Amino acid sequence: MKSFHLTASVLAFAAASAMPALARDQIQVTGSSTVLPYATIVAEAFGENFDFPSPVVEGGGSGAGRKKLCEGVGETTVDIANSSSRISQSDIDLCAQNGVTEIMEVRFGYDGIVFASDVNGPEFALTPSDVFNALAETVVKDGALVANPHAMWSDFNAALPAQEILVLSPGTKHGTREVFDTKVIVAGCEATGTMAAHMAAGLDEDAAEEACMKLRTDGRNVDIDGDYTETLARLDADKKAIGVFGLSFYQNNTDKLRVATMGGVVPSAETVASGEYPVSRPLYFYVKKAHIGVIPGLKEYIEFFVSDDMAGPDGPLAAYGLVSDPELAETQAAVAAETPMGPLE
Repeated sequence: MKSFHLTASVLAFAAASAMPALARDQIQVTGSSTVLPYATIVAEAFGENFDFPSPVVEGGGSGAGRKKLCEGVGETTVDIANSSSRISQSDIDLCAQNGVTEIMEVRFGYDGIVFASDVNGPEFALTPSDVFNALAETVVKDGALVANPHAMWSDFNAALPAQEILVLSPGTKHGTREVFDTKVIVAGCEATGTMAAHMAAGLDEDAAEEACMKLRTDGRNVDIDGDYTETLARLDADKKAIGVFGLSFYQNNTDKLRVATMGGVVPSAETVASGEYPVSRPLYFYVKKAHIGVIPGLKEYIEFFVSDDMAGPDGPLAAYGLVSDPELAETQAAVAAETPMGPLE
């Protein structure tokens, strides 16, 4: 009679799900809307290049994705949670309560967005407050909340060019809209005192944040739902515009674009990866280790995602706007060894 060696992970999986050894044949991924386009690119390429079906990738938000990951072990639970913020101790505790005792943390890169104008135009030294004052539907003027009256950048900051406000922002369907909203618009709303004014007017914190993120609709802000080539084409057609781009796209078009500083910091791969540039953050996905070796292709998908071909500086994710992690080789080694994350620092 043949004997089989079953790993602890496989035994735990089978016990939890009461299922045969062959699990479902599609990897299940959920979570961050920011990570969603990157994961979709990888999933489609994975299906085209490996003898496994393309993973099913869904959004829903970082927090919701991590909670789904922590629902338990088994075929009816997800394999991976994408996240634009680091997992919390409460997530880890929930996972442990439900039998998810080993989680792999995979940091695959950073996202950073830049503000750039025509290469022959004036220089801009921006802050989140400046962008908020330029674009918000409602701002504080003379101590009161008013409809945004600003027509020129110099209207609210004399150090900025006397140039008409026109910003080509990432649309609500764009992968960079979340970091634009949280790191620029909401940060600017807080810094200008507008968030406090909304709350003083009776809004709770969540409602005040929503009010902050409402942008003007008088033509001075234009949402671009397409890729950065569309933004560049619009900027070429109107030289007074400022466009929002992924860092790598800007770096490939320095002959056409002049980049603005943000908070006094010049955007670069180094300042984005270090967190010095304020409109940046690390991106993660979290893997249920018990599903490796049980869900077909899961290990291969993770390794493919963090490979140089996908997440490296010359890969398709960088072309979409990802800043490659300078420590990607260490991540690749940890994935190969299936190293679970340790305690949070």
